[in-house]
Amino acid sequence: MRFWVIQSLNGLALGGLLFLLSSGFSLIFGLMRVANLSHGAYFMLGAYVGLSVLNAGYGFWTAVVAGALTIAILGGVIERVLLRRLAGRTFSQVLVTLGIAFIIADSSLLVWSGDPMPLPVPRGLMGAVPVFGVFFPKYRLAVVGISIVTAVALWALLERTRLGAMIRAGVDDMEMARALGIPVPRLFTAVFCLGAALAGMGGVLGGPILSVYPGLDMDMLPLALIVLILGGPGSLPGAFAGSFFIGFLYTFGQALFPQLAYVILFLPMVAALVLRPKGLFGARAA
Repeated sequence: MRFWVIQSLNGLALGGLLFLLSSGFSLIFGLMRVANLSHGAYFMLGAYVGLSVLNAGYGFWTAVVAGALTIAILGGVIERVLLRRLAGRTFSQVLVTLGIAFIIADSSLLVWSGDPMPLPVPRGLMGAVPVFGVFFPKYRLAVVGISIVTAVALWALLERTRLGAMIRAGVDDMEMARALGIPVPRLFTAVFCLGAALAGMGGVLGGPILSVYPGLDMDMLPLALIVLILGGPGSLPGAFAGSFFIGFLYTFGQALFPQLAYVILFLPMVAALVLRPKGLFGARAA
């Protein structure tokens, strides 16, 4: 019983981190139709930025804000300077984002070296609390709580604000959104900055759990891609459900069948591509 409780809680914590990564990834793909292959690199770079802020003597939550803002600015610059010039050229955009991912990875290796570096847990969240008869780190429970609060905030943004209405219109029908006078270029920039900020914040929050190391970007990107395919592009509920499902599947797969963990992980993606190509929460394929 202890094993199942601990692994379930670990799955929740991983699912929370995946949601922070995949929600922005899903919105960017749903709106811009760009598979942003540099999104995992944003996650890793956010963690490194947070580590540098902590090493400079600032607090953990300051590092979270700094990581989110830095990656948001970087994402906005990349969208405006590079991706906007390649509008409508999907293959070129994918290659550019892949190249950016390699540039970020090599630059991070040059600046921060190749050693794994854990981020310290904030003082107020050190220690463990009893949960269903086992002691579990308070910080991991806090990550789950932060991901749920973020999901609620994103839902409110998308469903209760004018910006959210424009984003939903763009995801559903970009041509109609243009015809209605929605400022699509500014919308692209806003969504790209939002998605990049979520990835940067997730990287800092994931630092005390995963550490930060060269290759973290390529470890997280496939998980985000699977969540995107399962949940459906542009679907916030799909990103939320898919993140926690993959978090549980990956955690239990690694614990029970380590040699088949990736087989177990990618089987749902294959099934989704065959049965629901637009995702479980997306519109049915015609």
